[in-house]
Amino acid sequence: MHSIHTSEADLRDRSEHRTGPSWDLHSWREMISDAVVPLEIQAMPGTTFAGALRSSEVDGVGVYELHTTAHTVRRTPQLVSRDDARFYKLSLQLAGRAVLEQDGRRACLAPGDLAIYDTDRPYALSFPEPSRTMVMVIPREPVDLTADQIAQVTATCFSSDRGFGRLVNPFFVELCNSIEQLPGVYGTRLVHSALDLMVTMLAQELDRHRDLTGSGNSGLHREIREYILNHLGEETLTPASIAAAHFISLRHLYTIFTEDGETVSAWIRARRLEHIRRDLLDPVHALRPVSWIAGRWGLHDAAHFSRLFKTEFGQSPSLYRRQRLNRADMAA
Repeated sequence: MHSIHTSEADLRDRSEHRTGPSWDLHSWREMISDAVVPLEIQAMPGTTFAGALRSSEVDGVGVYELHTTAHTVRRTPQLVSRDDARFYKLSLQLAGRAVLEQDGRRACLAPGDLAIYDTDRPYALSFPEPSRTMVMVIPREPVDLTADQIAQVTATCFSSDRGFGRLVNPFFVELCNSIEQLPGVYGTRLVHSALDLMVTMLAQELDRHRDLTGSGNSGLHREIREYILNHLGEETLTPASIAAAHFISLRHLYTIFTEDGETVSAWIRARRLEHIRRDLLDPVHALRPVSWIAGRWGLHDAAHFSRLFKTEFGQSPSLYRRQRLNRADMAA
């Protein structure tokens, strides 16, 4: 992809055509802070800010295409402390340049590049020229990586011309181009696929980082979690079987998970429930009974599963499925 140099007047003309009226700085700041998390947003010196957007929300994931003039964004420690919203953001640069800073790293993004950051810690973004950007706002729950793992790859540039970026980044570009078509059951499947691609790319970067640093403990940690994800559908998956498969003691296994402030059983349960929740909304499984979907992920006791699901998501699985599929049908 090649950079598109856009003047403020061009942005306003293009915004009116594609995304509706442009917003001034005050309105933009309020709208973005209300829609996502509170942010400090300032125009670059000597410029007058204008911004416009397109957006969709799919299964709790916000997808935004932002057209903006030159500006800066800061999520300060004070804003973080006043706000309990915890999201990951995936930012894909479509036109113009951007610089992302978080966790002591600095990613310079050209068109086609993407990066991840976490709203639970301070970050800064600089857009020195008019830009077009796709941003996905992602709840933590659907992501099969821990917050500590994500923290190792924030503000890392994933380029479209090397590694998994050659395959993954174009998918996100097309997802953005089809933003109006995302509401509906098939859009849900596409967004879930996007999250899986993101996790795959981040996992590869984590492995590369482990190879460079020679960190054996983090490698075992990741290997165990991958093993769990690959065996979630097995009813016999237990802490004891996991420890045996990796030739470690149960105590060692518990210690690995305790470092992340969780237990092995709780992590397995959370991953199973999240996969079941996604399958309940998947049109491919629309005719499958709830019990079949739960069993697919290792939960064969219907009454026990129903209690777990209601505790986690506030509704029975049947009602959850029916209400959300009805909403998707209405939005399509």
